[in-house]
Amino acid sequence: MATSPLEKGWGWVVLSSCFVINGFSFTLPKIISTFFKDLIYEFGVGYRDTAWFSSILLATLYGIGPISSVLVNRFTCRPVMIAGGILASLGMILASFCTTMIQLYMMTGITGMGLALNFQPSLVMINYYFDKRRPFANGLSAAGSPVFLVIFSPIGEYLVDNYGWRGGFLIIGGFLLHCCLCGALMRPLKQPNQQDIVMNANSIPVHDSLKSSRMKRPLLDFTVLKKRSSVLYLVAVTIMVLGFYVPPLFIVNYAKDIGVSSTKAAFLLSVLGIVDIIARPLTGIVSSYPRINTTYLFSFALLCNGLTDTTSFFVSNYSHLVCYCICFGVSYGIVSALQFEVLMSIVNREMFSSAVGLDLLFESVTVLVGPPAAGYILDRTKSYHVIFFLAGSMVFLAGIVIGFGNYFCLNTASSLQSKEAAKSAINDGSGQVEHFEDCEAENDRKSPLKIPEMLEDLEHQSSATTI
Repeated sequence: MATSPLEKGWGWVVLSSCFVINGFSFTLPKIISTFFKDLIYEFGVGYRDTAWFSSILLATLYGIGPISSVLVNRFTCRPVMIAGGILASLGMILASFCTTMIQLYMMTGITGMGLALNFQPSLVMINYYFDKRRPFANGLSAAGSPVFLVIFSPIGEYLVDNYGWRGGFLIIGGFLLHCCLCGALMRPLKQPNQQDIVMNANSIPVHDSLKSSRMKRPLLDFTVLKKRSSVLYLVAVTIMVLGFYVPPLFIVNYAKDIGVSSTKAAFLLSVLGIVDIIARPLTGIVSSYPRINTTYLFSFALLCNGLTDTTSFFVSNYSHLVCYCICFGVSYGIVSALQFEVLMSIVNREMFSSAVGLDLLFESVTVLVGPPAAGYILDRTKSYHVIFFLAGSMVFLAGIVIGFGNYFCLNTASSLQSKEAAKSAINDGSGQVEHFEDCEAENDRKSPLKIPEMLEDLEHQSSATTI
């Protein structure tokens, strides 16, 4: 078990593992798009049918979130992630032997389930190991997706040209076994020793009271849905994912259809990934400054991403596509870096596992519909501009919801409620955390419920009272 304090020692090893997990989780749906042409030729299907692969991967990655939360709360992150790595690899290996589209859909779902059992626990581990540097840690972890995209885009094209889609799926299945190694590095945090337990004014150990409150907590905590901030966030991201992942899935085939060579078309994903690599860590650094409101920055990035998609009507040649990928990559990286950081700032550590599970469940509904719907529209209209415009409209709408919702709904009485909750908890001296969980998030840059700091203040006052 890890004995080093937060943000030191083993925490950076955990962050490196989360970097790899994030890379596999969000790069695989994009890399599979390079196999679409071969699948269409062999099975005689259309873009609507092949788009289901990426959609199923993302839907299972999100939809298994609540199950992953329950397993993490029951067995901890390490065994869940190792089992997920085996499951993800097995799905891709079996997919290479499939002879029908239905079989491919089923194996893709198994791979998505395995990735879900890796992705959600990785977010939980970052939230446990990092506090003050958490925005930077989230940005660096999220950078795994564009780094892997840059690396695997030419690899995916190479696999298609030399091994076909069957050999490519088999080799990708071998790559996914690295998730097991990453899961093995997820050391649980060591519990404090008896001498670290602080007595409160009523001579009740604070650690024991917190431990008993955790034991009473259900495996999946639905009280997250009672918070206005949580509900607003869920509504916004559910709308967002309806169109957020559509452009990266179709940009390569769009380039090929206007006469761009396969090598140059695949390089577009590398361009998007390189820009994304720079944007995500920089976003983590910028959002660490106290005066930066991450919620408004998240909203602004969504608006920019939506506007970029809606201007695709002006894209007509390869140079325009490169410019589009640069603009899209910047906003895409900012949104990806802040998506779960905003959620972490809304709920406390004890509730985060359930919160992210419910969040991924809500997102799985629209992410399952988005890419196939775009493929269906593409088959009917034969126009990429239409699907890019509709996708951008959904992302733009999500930015409006989170921006105006934060301004009108979250800032009104949240600061007052947080102060009253902290004051009542300190005066009571009982060491209970329910006072903090019921109040809304603060209206500062992240609106966090600073439970660890509140408890430290409570412990200092309790120690003084005892003396």
